[in-house]
Amino acid sequence: MKVSADDNTRKVNKVMVEIGGYIEFEHYLLPMLHEKAVALNCGRNCLAYLIEAKKIKKISLPYFLCDSVIKLCKSYGIEIHYYHVNESFLPENILLDDDEWLYVVNYYGQVSSSQILALQKQFLRIIVDNAQAYFDMPVEGIDTLYTCRKFFGVPDGAFLYTDSLLERGIEQDESFERMHFLLGRYERKASEFYDEYVNNNVLFESEPIKKMSKLTQNLLHSFDYNRIKKIRTDNYAYVSDKLGNRNLLNPKKVEGAFAYPLMLENGASIKKKLIEKKIYIPTLWPNVLETLDASSLEYKLAEQIIPIPCDQRYGEEELEYVCTLIKGLEK
Repeated sequence: MKVSADDNTRKVNKVMVEIGGYIEFEHYLLPMLHEKAVALNCGRNCLAYLIEAKKIKKISLPYFLCDSVIKLCKSYGIEIHYYHVNESFLPENILLDDDEWLYVVNYYGQVSSSQILALQKQFLRIIVDNAQAYFDMPVEGIDTLYTCRKFFGVPDGAFLYTDSLLERGIEQDESFERMHFLLGRYERKASEFYDEYVNNNVLFESEPIKKMSKLTQNLLHSFDYNRIKKIRTDNYAYVSDKLGNRNLLNPKKVEGAFAYPLMLENGASIKKKLIEKKIYIPTLWPNVLETLDASSLEYKLAEQIIPIPCDQRYGEEELEYVCTLIKGLEK
């Protein structure tokens, strides 16, 4: 049967396709890490997803933790218990109720798959937070979450491995209005857009569970993950070689590292001095300094750890500069 031009036009109109006009972002097609996971808008909402899907009522959280996770659990009316970690970042003195879940944070990628598996065998119901271990693949059968913004220049994004899916529908996030600070950081100094970056982070404290935005998914299909992982691994090894003998911790080798955790007695003052020199080293989980006693290990970890960037933007030249500065400031 012959189809007229009018017939074709009507078919196109039904699906509301736009043809022509100005060209948008390229559509990237490279393989994406965590392709088979549930793609959500933020790591916080990966936990929210699990709370709903698994009907979690009780959870044991580490004292050494971002307060956004605590706030989330409280917003769901979850009964919260807390536990301590040791200098190897592993849980200590855990005692769970029969219906309680253990939330395990893979700090700086220091918790191995074998250690996670051992925890799962002991406690059965565990959730692994790999926000700082993007290149660690999940242990099969264990609910595991990842966040994209700590590793890549994207405005949103998180992945969740789970065997429990929400029955209700979830709307898709949109990120085009939250790209300004990333585009600005590319062409200018980070300090000019820092407030926008902070506001974007704060936004997710109140955002509902949503699917990852199409824009972020597209960007995640553009990265050379093998290259990025190698750079992060090499940078971590370089910093470890230069500063490892000063470290109060004994961190293990990490593939695709988030940052190198250098713990020094005067770490807090060194971080301030580095920031004055435009080396932007954060104090991770500053809420710990407000809620725990100064004698606790968690307080010391938050105060004294200098998380040295190991990401794909840098190489030996930049890291040599940072390491030399730290050695000078330590004296």
